[in-house]
Formats: sequence, C-alpha cells, structure tokens
Amino acid sequence: MPLGTLDRDPPPFFRQGPSALSKLAVCSALAMFLMVADSRFKVMQPLRVALATVLYPAQWLALRPVLLYQSTSQYFSSLTAVQAEQEEANKKHNLQSQRANQVEQLSLENERLRKLLGLRARLQSPSTAAQVIYDAADPYSRKVIIDKGMADHVKLGSPVLDESGVLGQVTRVYPLVSEVTLITDRDHAIPVLNTRTGARGVAYGDVSLRADAMELRFMAANADVTTGDLLTTSGVDGVYPPGLPVARVEKVERRVDAVFARIYCVPLAQVSGSAHVMVLDPVTEQIAPRPVPDVPAVASRRGVAK
Repeated sequence: MPLGTLDRDPPPFFRQGPSALSKLAVCSALAMFLMVADSRFKVMQPLRVALATVLYPAQWLALRPVLLYQSTSQYFSSLTAVQAEQEEANKKHNLQSQRANQVEQLSLENERLRKLLGLRARLQSPSTAAQVIYDAADPYSRKVIIDKGMADHVKLGSPVLDESGVLGQVTRVYPLVSEVTLITDRDHAIPVLNTRTGARGVAYGDVSLRADAMELRFMAANADVTTGDLLTTSGVDGVYPPGLPVARVEKVERRVDAVFARIYCVPLAQVSGSAHVMVLDPVTEQIAPRPVPDVPAVASRRGVAK
C-alpha cells in the first residue's frame, strides 16, 4: 500500500467551501444581528411563541411527577396536622368534660354541706362532722364506715344524719373509725311519728321491695296512713332527737284477711350516696342522771325513829 494513502488529511473532495474560521465569523455576525434585531424590533417573538406552544405539552408532562409529589406530600402533611389537631381537641374536650363533672359534683357537695350546716344550726344536740369512707364488706347488710371514732368522742348508738334526714346509727366504735348501720338494714328499727296524724310506729329496713326501702310494721289494717305521709323520729327511744325526718310513705296495702297493713316507705336520707354526715350524741347522754338518794341519812333517821 502506498504511504500516501496513510495520510490522515481529508481528501480534496471534502475541502470545498469556506473555511471554519469564516463560518464562525459569519455565524457570530448573524447571532449579533439577531440579538440586536430582537432587542430592538422583537423579530424573534413569533418564533418564541411558536416554540413555547409546541413545547408546552412536553413541559406539562415533565411537571406532572413533581406536582404529584408535592400534592401527595401536602396531603399527608395536612392529614397529620388535622389528626394532631383532632387529638388535641379530643384531649381538651375530655378535660373540659372532666372539669364540668367535677364542678357539678362539687356544686352538689357544697349544696349538701350547706344543708347539713343549716340542719346542725337547728339542732340542740352536740354533733360531730364526719365523712363516709367506704361501705362495709358484708353484702347482706347495709352499713358504712365513717372516719370518726373513739378519738373524736363518737359514742355507741349515736344517731347519724345527712342533709336530708336520718341516715342510721353507730353500732360499732373503733379508735379512728366507726361503723354505721343504715336505716334500710333489715335488722335496724327506728321509732317514728306520722306528722299528719300523730300516730307512733316502728319503721324497719326492708329489702323485699327494693334495695333501699323501709316498712312501717305493726300498724292496724284500718290505721289512718296514706301515701305521702311524712315520718319523723318520735324521740321515745332515748336515742334519736324528736322531729328528725326519716321516711315518706310510698305504698299502703290493706288486706281483708290480714290484721296489719303493709306500709312501704322511702327513706329521705341519701342512704346510697351520702359522703358527708353528722354524728349526734344520743339523747340519753344529754339527760342529767337521776339523783342518788342519801342512803346513810335515811338509815340514820330510821334508827332515831326506833
């Protein structure tokens, strides 16, 4: 092969036309002319509009993934924010509900305490304020435990009242607490007086009709007792002061073949919901003891008479 064919220069056929430097000069001049013409006379504006119109679908398709990503991110961010706001609103709502319940409970408790203080001012018996701690463990009895005992001079048999009436009687006294048997206990009896007729009777705890109920027993079938009669303490037992509200007659059953009427009563005290109570001293503690006769003096007088 001749060495001339190994020359890397293009053959003469491709060397026709202007040189590269001439082309660069012409293109540069044309570019400068177009820039000046577009700046002065806006000659390229139609071409620019046409190119923008042609390229718009491609730009729209290219922006879809970006817009989709932004929308998705914004959606999840908004969802998270809304969930956080809802959770915060639920917390505030629960807190407000709890506070509203506490306010209602405190208002009810304050009202009961005012009534209890008013009842205490009307009573002449010495009294001690106490609070119900819990119910007794025996499910077959109606008893509660209060936070006053021997250290607070609580005596056995002391009447216990709430703001509405007689609640029960102290049946056991411990150093720091006491046990109170409610008037609805089946083994509890309390002498009562019908304020309408003045008739005396004895009310017992009765659970046959419902959990918190009483029965006025041993009343004749023709006794003058009607629904709605108010029963108060008669004071004949030496324990309860007279005139304390006890119960109200709810139902009277009279049978021809029965000697006594069945009289069902509803206690006026909150036997199932009292929190603050008042413990009175028994009436027997307030009665002065009987004077003791002077036995030696009498014996000496008898000896002188003999």
